[in-house]
Amino acid sequence: MLDPRDLYTRQDPATPADGTGADPEEGSAPVLLHALTGFVDAGQAGRLARDHLLESLEHRPLVTFDVDQLLDYRSRRPAMIFEADHWVSYDEPRLVLHEVRDDAGTPFLLLEGAEPDIAWERFISAVTGLVDELEVRLTIGVHGIPMGVPHTRPTSVTAHATRTELVAGRDPWIGTVQVPGSVINLLEFRLGEAGHDAMGFAVHVPHYLAQAEYPAAAAALLDNVSAATDLVLPTTSLHAAAERTREELDAQVGASPEVAGVVAALEEQYDAYLASRGEESGDGDLLAGRRGFPTADELGAELERFLADQSKGGDQPEA
Repeated sequence: MLDPRDLYTRQDPATPADGTGADPEEGSAPVLLHALTGFVDAGQAGRLARDHLLESLEHRPLVTFDVDQLLDYRSRRPAMIFEADHWVSYDEPRLVLHEVRDDAGTPFLLLEGAEPDIAWERFISAVTGLVDELEVRLTIGVHGIPMGVPHTRPTSVTAHATRTELVAGRDPWIGTVQVPGSVINLLEFRLGEAGHDAMGFAVHVPHYLAQAEYPAAAAALLDNVSAATDLVLPTTSLHAAAERTREELDAQVGASPEVAGVVAALEEQYDAYLASRGEESGDGDLLAGRRGFPTADELGAELERFLADQSKGGDQPEA
């Protein structure tokens, strides 16, 4: 394997963007949150969460990866804008590790940008080296997955981790399932093999909203990250956007008997499942147990369909 350190450039410590120094505070044992585009992200949940953090919190680049070594531009062509007789912009892909400070001033790390198309193991070795160098105490990945759940019920999240203690109190929601591989999941797997704590949150997005922006999913992701890490992450505006989206969805559902019937069927399925577990609607996680739905085959098929739809739409990397 080529030297993983040749994949990235560190920020010059003599010229930090905000004067806070080159690395997170010594002894802070930061959390590393990663939200990469290119794999499943129903409701654009991970992207919305990432963008919200970068727009809301103080941050600066710490490490910049050389995307030319990692992306297949012909499979995910970046967008360019043409006006009349000239090119005016290029949506340049990026892959950056930021130092961010939460609302309490606590530093953490955010890795965001385009998921590598190639050199996965080399990229993961590079990230693992940074985890060691920066003394990261916990790595967390976030994204959304399409599920047969209604938007009228609480947003549920699947948690997974390299140690069962990291997801204590959360019952497994399914047995064994085979899904397409991704850098975000392989990173968690390799970090576990190396003895590092790592986990992930996959928020369940109603399948009929998988291609739309769904702020409730982004808010749920950040709420779960906060609960797992004690980071003080801003979510007020995301929850407000989720309320507005809910009102718009309810109006659209009310105007279409056919759509209303689909949502009602999902509600009935949801409530029946919770009742089978001795819970009332609105309490707990829809997919928290090993019984119920979806089955492993159904989940794998749902992910495969989602990925196929994404590829038909061009699946462009984001800057």
